[in-house]
Amino acid sequence: MPGVFHGGPHAAYFVKDLMRLREETFLAAQGGDPAALNELLAQCRPDIRRYARFQCQRSSAVEDVVQEALIILYRRVGTVRSPATLSAWLARVVGRLCLLPALMFMKGVEELDSLADSTRFATVPVHELRMDLVRALESLPAPHRDIILLRDMQQLTIAEIAQHLNLTREATKSRLHRARALVREYLLSKDPT
Repeated sequence: MPGVFHGGPHAAYFVKDLMRLREETFLAAQGGDPAALNELLAQCRPDIRRYARFQCQRSSAVEDVVQEALIILYRRVGTVRSPATLSAWLARVVGRLCLLPALMFMKGVEELDSLADSTRFATVPVHELRMDLVRALESLPAPHRDIILLRDMQQLTIAEIAQHLNLTREATKSRLHRARALVREYLLSKDPT
């Protein structure tokens, strides 16, 4: 399908049910009709959830991605050109939202200060987000980079990291918090355009 290639290999699976969306419902939702908007969100929810299951590496992130995608749809339905492009647009949004936990290292920093921050990340192409993440990690001092890699890539516990680095648990938590804050700062300082 044209325009779906950005959504990944399972986008066609995601798209099939959204094709049933009635144009009248879509146009009414774009016009601000609350009943049509509720119907649109209800129709899109199962398809968003199904696609999020394919894209998100952590099953615990699926419901958060579904909720965030619905919020973005609610706020930006007026920017979608037509019902035919809605499915591809949602596929890209869901794919990018699934990438957010990896970018924000799952814990601590994944709480974005505002919906604007999460929407901003959701609109950046995936390959650019990956490159920004690599650059952010490379920009860190070695002790901060090491602690992120141990915790978020190797998934060691705080106690295991503390033992490995010969630190106290408190010092480990503090360094991890600071490292994540530095990564977040780097990513948010990037111009999204």
